[in-house]
Amino acid sequence: MLAEGLDAFVVTDMKNIYYLTGFSGTAGMILLTEHQDYLLTDDRYIDFAREVVKDMTVISTREPLKEIAKLSTALTKIAFEDSIDFATYKALADLLKTELIPSSNFFMSLRQIKDEDEIKLIRKACQITDQAYSDVLKFIEPGRTELEVANFLDFRMRELGASGVSFEAIVASGKRSALPHGVATNKPIDLGDVVTIDFGCFYQHYASDMTRTIFVGQVDDKMREIYATVLAANSALIEKAKAGLSFADFDKIPRDVIASSGYGANFTHGIGHGFGLDIHEPPFFNQKMTDQLLQENMILTDEPGIYLSNNGGVRIEDDLLITKDGCEVLTQSPKDLIVV
Repeated sequence: MLAEGLDAFVVTDMKNIYYLTGFSGTAGMILLTEHQDYLLTDDRYIDFAREVVKDMTVISTREPLKEIAKLSTALTKIAFEDSIDFATYKALADLLKTELIPSSNFFMSLRQIKDEDEIKLIRKACQITDQAYSDVLKFIEPGRTELEVANFLDFRMRELGASGVSFEAIVASGKRSALPHGVATNKPIDLGDVVTIDFGCFYQHYASDMTRTIFVGQVDDKMREIYATVLAANSALIEKAKAGLSFADFDKIPRDVIASSGYGANFTHGIGHGFGLDIHEPPFFNQKMTDQLLQENMILTDEPGIYLSNNGGVRIEDDLLITKDGCEVLTQSPKDLIVV
């Protein structure tokens, strides 16, 4: 904040509030200043807030913007998160009557680098995902619907300790597996189908995200070839990913594997993304980002895919913890070609 010449920062995103304080209520704002920080919440959460928030003054109020205005009378340059809705911005501007500076990804830049506690929680979320995948392989059979598979995963992860799913599970079978975001439907899974399963959970606020593709009953030579190509791309990135690798190369290494096999036009999405408190967080990747480098303790997805509308699609996704000399694969589910 000092480097950017800010007198104060109004924080409204609840994930950022949790990141800064450990407070996980559904209503709250933070005012950060050079000499004093404030968490504002209402009576429903005040006792909880005072218990968990140790380094801020906790204030109970039903009108946090008015309270922030009172606390900011001597401040002239105040930043706010530009993700707020227009009504909140208008109220903030009317009350503060000072210079308001919109800010993007101010806290996300901090959240990109995970500390030991965050890594421990994400590792546990991945372990839950791995176990649920092992269990769902015994559940999938011809006649089960995609929704039944998605629901099985949801309930199983909760049984294993998850607080919920980190996103709506993608279960796409047959030709629908060519849809990168083919959300589960009532379509029955048929003998001979490709089935792509992309899912994850939240464990104590932190996410996991994994994709595996399996085959039901049989697999033809075309899909076997595609599977081998996608797995080679996934593995090539795991071999090369480490602190200091450019964002451009993070995208290019697996994409080149797929392009060299003649399927470059069928890899239609980004190679991956960061995640943590949100399922999609910076960094994101493209081959123009040559001056941005991976850093130690980033956690990223590695998710190459090939999608053929007349055949189906294959995606294999792992969660990678970037280290000084390489990466640790947090998702340990098998990636050999599986026919159930």
